[in-house]
Amino acid sequence: MSEHITVLLHEAVDALVQDTDGLYVDCTFGRGGHSRLILEKLSENGRLIGIDKDPRAIATGKALQEEDARFQISHGSFADMAQWISDHSEGKPVAGILLDLGVSSPQLDEAERGFSFMKDGPLDMRMDTTSGLTAQEWIASAKEEEIADVFYLFGEERCSRRLAKAIVTRRDVEPFERTLDLAAVIKEAHPKWEKNKHPATRAFQGMRIFLNNELGDLESGLQTAFECLDKSGRLVVISFHSLEDRMVKRFIRFKEKGPQLPPDIPFMEKDFPKELKHIGKAVKASKEEVEANVRSRSAIMRIAEKLI
Repeated sequence: MSEHITVLLHEAVDALVQDTDGLYVDCTFGRGGHSRLILEKLSENGRLIGIDKDPRAIATGKALQEEDARFQISHGSFADMAQWISDHSEGKPVAGILLDLGVSSPQLDEAERGFSFMKDGPLDMRMDTTSGLTAQEWIASAKEEEIADVFYLFGEERCSRRLAKAIVTRRDVEPFERTLDLAAVIKEAHPKWEKNKHPATRAFQGMRIFLNNELGDLESGLQTAFECLDKSGRLVVISFHSLEDRMVKRFIRFKEKGPQLPPDIPFMEKDFPKELKHIGKAVKASKEEVEANVRSRSAIMRIAEKLI
């Protein structure tokens, strides 16, 4: 099994844990890197709730739950964190919520998960392998326009229409079942490759984000996290691509400044009280961390504190 190296481990936990007796939520448990360090910092009165879509992550979480009574693991989307908090908080207010977005190293490196265009495996791409459409099922049934839109909107792939046309043309002859087969068709159809990037990178990213509703979950999850946090509670979010980071940045800015109204509309500042404040600048992985774990190079961490 692939080893998962937790990105911005100490930076995230140091920003998150301000009260060692508090209740915290690790919304993307993964293989438990952040959670274990959070538990190290908590007192015997502290509590931690972990959430993950991936059944394999849940298995790891259940083992940790057996080891440490301060920890509870829940299977599902962090967009539904309010339910898990209600079930496991024992009335404690939430002192901090962590979201470490994207896919984990085991998900990328295990070929059978279907996330990678570098290893041959079934076209799956589901974070929760117990529900939802697989990439194979979607590619087999989606219209050419829909495929192009997913590549463009979620993968920021400029050649989306050309790639979608090549996929549909090929599937009419033979269906796609394997990751390397799909990656090869994309590679052949792609007219311009980015330096040091496989030509299927953006298309695979777009499919993964779409199939797992990652941006929809993030939009819901940010608002739910804000609502669940106690006053002075911390929200810490680690993003790995521009779409996610843009959403996080805009959310914090909106909660910090309120709606941007035309200057000629009279209103009092008390009518739009500040709800969050950002803490420090966006944090990126150090040169040393990037050298040790190349996947950390795109990570951006943003920190906010609830004011009301």
